[in-house]
Amino acid sequence: MQSIEECIDAFVTLHGRMQRSLSEHGYRAAILSFHPIEDHFEGPQNKRRYDHWQWAMEAMTTYGPDINVSVPSDVAERLDLHELHGKVNYYAPALTALTVASPLYRGDLWRMRGKVGKSVRTYHRSTIAPAISIHPKENLRLELKPLEMTPYRIDYHGYFLLWLALILDESLLGRATEQTRIYDMGQVARFGLHAESARERAHEVLSNAPSALGHWGFDCQALDHFHARLETRRVPADDIIDLFECEQSIPNVLRHLIDLR
Repeated sequence: MQSIEECIDAFVTLHGRMQRSLSEHGYRAAILSFHPIEDHFEGPQNKRRYDHWQWAMEAMTTYGPDINVSVPSDVAERLDLHELHGKVNYYAPALTALTVASPLYRGDLWRMRGKVGKSVRTYHRSTIAPAISIHPKENLRLELKPLEMTPYRIDYHGYFLLWLALILDESLLGRATEQTRIYDMGQVARFGLHAESARERAHEVLSNAPSALGHWGFDCQALDHFHARLETRRVPADDIIDLFECEQSIPNVLRHLIDLR
C-alpha cells in the first residue's frame, strides 16, 4: 500500500467480500465493538500465559480495529519506545473518547450506576488489554489498539492520522503511567468526551496534527470529522443510543450498522 487511501479502499473491498460470503448463508456482519447480547465466554487455558488466556476470552465478545503503521528506518532509530508508551498512556483515552461506539449490552443499553454509558467495550478491555503493541522484528510495526469500530470510512482514515500524530509529533509533552491510562479509559467508557480532560487532550493532538504530519505529506482533512465531535461532544455511541431508544430492538439497530459509508 502506498497511501492511507489505498489501505482504506482495500479494507472496503474486503468488507464487501465478507458480507457477500456471509449473505450466501443468510447472515450479515454488523459493525460494532461489543456483542450486543452475549457478554461472557470461557475456553481452556491450554499452554497460554494466564493473562493472555484472560484476554483471549475477553476478545471473544469485544472487537476493535488494530491500526498498524511502520515508520522510516531513520525515524525508527530515533524513536524512544518508553516515551511513546507514556505518550500513548496520556493521549489514547482522549482519542478513544472520539470513537466510543458500543453502548449496547445484554440486549439493552449499557448502564453504569443508573446512567447509560458510551462504551462497554472500552470498559471491559481497559484493565487487561494493552493500548499498543510493538513488533520490533516486523520493521518496528506499531499497533494502536483501543479505538472502536465505525461504519464511517473517513473515521478509519482519521485513525491512521491520529496514530501517526502520536508517533511523530514531538511537541506532545503529556505522559502518563499505565495505571492512569486504565483509570482514564474507565471514565471515557462511561462519559465519552464529557470525561475529565478528554476534550483538552484530544484538542491538543488534533490541533497539532497538520503541522506535525504536513511535513510528511499527509492530508489531515479527514480529521475535520473529529473536530466536529470535539465541538459538540456527540460521539458515535450517542447515535446508537438514539437508535435503540427509537427502535427498542437490537436487530433493528444492527441493520443500521451493516454497511460502510
